[in-house]
Amino acid sequence: MKRKTAKDLLADSFRELAEKKSVDKITVREIAEGCGYSPATFYRQFRDKYDLIAWDYSRSISEIMDRIGQGYPWPQTLLDAANFFQEQRDYLANLFLHTSGHDSFVRYMEEINYQSLRGSILRVMGREELDEGMSMLVRVYCLGTVNLTCEWILGAYHATAQELAKVYEHALPEPLQPYLHET
Repeated sequence: MKRKTAKDLLADSFRELAEKKSVDKITVREIAEGCGYSPATFYRQFRDKYDLIAWDYSRSISEIMDRIGQGYPWPQTLLDAANFFQEQRDYLANLFLHTSGHDSFVRYMEEINYQSLRGSILRVMGREELDEGMSMLVRVYCLGTVNLTCEWILGAYHATAQELAKVYEHALPEPLQPYLHET
């Protein structure tokens, strides 16, 4: 069993607090005290609570995306992502609605998703870099799916996680498909 790091414990504490109150009302002191740490310990791990949020999101998405090219089916990867968003829906809605950094968090989500998907495609291709056209296709796909996901989280669409995963699958640009559907 893997032991939790200070970062893991601080993220757990933050998520617990976010279940009860608006993200903009949560203090670093509360996050640290929630796991028996001091604010100084928090600041040794993160710049601020937004850095913690970004780290936590990045870690979760990387766990899902790192399966690509490892014999894990692309449709299952998409379903795993949609299920993650469903499980974290209230928490993510709290982030979107109660932080001054809504747009920056969405941009961060886009960048993390882009880097993860780009890395997965490069791994499957066995290359170091994507050409500009492929890079733009990955970027467009991530921009679209992240914005759709944000709207879905905030209630603009009433699709299930399975239906959302199907939309992700159908939205994938054709030139990217051979690298993601390969198992």
